[in-house]
Amino acid sequence: MARLVDAVVIEDGKALRLAFADGGTSRFHAVWLRDNALDPETRSPRNGQRLITVLDVPEAVRIGAADVSDGGSALVVRFAPEGKEIVYPAAFLAAHAYDRPHGGERRGWTGPEIERWDRGLQEDLPKAAYGRVRSDRQALGAWLAWVRRYGFAVLTGMPTTPGALCDVVGLFGYVRETNYGRWFEVRAEVDPTNLAYTNLGLQAHTDNPYRDPVPTLQLLACLENTVEGGDSVVVDGFMVAIRLQEEWPEGFDLLARYPARFSYAGTPDVRLEAKRPIIELGPDGELIAIRFNNRSAAPFTDIPYEAMADYYRAYRRFAELIEDPAHAVTFKLEPGELFIVDNTRVLHARKGFSGSGTRWLQGCYADKDGLLSTLAVIENAHRETTA
Repeated sequence: MARLVDAVVIEDGKALRLAFADGGTSRFHAVWLRDNALDPETRSPRNGQRLITVLDVPEAVRIGAADVSDGGSALVVRFAPEGKEIVYPAAFLAAHAYDRPHGGERRGWTGPEIERWDRGLQEDLPKAAYGRVRSDRQALGAWLAWVRRYGFAVLTGMPTTPGALCDVVGLFGYVRETNYGRWFEVRAEVDPTNLAYTNLGLQAHTDNPYRDPVPTLQLLACLENTVEGGDSVVVDGFMVAIRLQEEWPEGFDLLARYPARFSYAGTPDVRLEAKRPIIELGPDGELIAIRFNNRSAAPFTDIPYEAMADYYRAYRRFAELIEDPAHAVTFKLEPGELFIVDNTRVLHARKGFSGSGTRWLQGCYADKDGLLSTLAVIENAHRETTA
């Protein structure tokens, strides 16, 4: 638990410097502290949302005084010209300290909760039993944490009834309904509207890059599978991106700098288009998303003539790395098994299968905000009970 040992007002009250018991120090601006006050007039005690705007904070806000209290577990700040006194838990200040180096991270960085992987994960698939995940909140949290860490996870012991995968989504969030319906069938069809509905192999891809926003989670559940082949393949797009960056930094930058275009018009009443980079980075260089789908790629028109040839070289190399078996984890879904992928990170593929027998999968989409919210609630409850 964070503990304060000293607080010193600096810069004529525009900021203060805190010293923590672990030897660390951190500065905070008066305007930041006032904007992030935790009192019930500033933030709703019920939901934590702000009850003021930045315009309600005096432009000339200053720190009149600051004192450590409660044995170092809190900080009391008196603001001028309001004369308002606010108490901040030391743990809150330590968790939200911003007085640290910024911008030094390598482009394409990811946070500690993300673990990139390759074929080595084959021997330790993130897999759980549906019955336990459904009945045990901690087991559900562990499964969701795997999805956050690896970008995919498997579930066994599912009912083989149509639409059962939507019940899995209900454990953490909501189904994202699209023009394909609340859920969709994945099996061989005559004259299909989508190549997924054939017995052909499918290149590793992310789904629906022609949507904005793209569905951030996809689930595929197996109801029947008596064919030869048809194995599922998953590839960590974040790992592939970093491999490209290590091998050819300029190629990585080309795929991150310029947007690709994607489109889909499978039926007369649907025409979807989006423009996003194949490798998406945040303003601070964080690796945010991968979009890769050869079937849905539209002509690239946002890349300068001088860069187009090298862009295609980078695009080809990225595709080669995706197809490299060293990056692939392969498994065959049996009836009653399901897998979920982070559709902004993990590419999935399917090997071709024989025309005899039956292969019937169902898929649906959901979004990570629900999954991460449920996971945060479970983890917070666990921290409170073990504190």
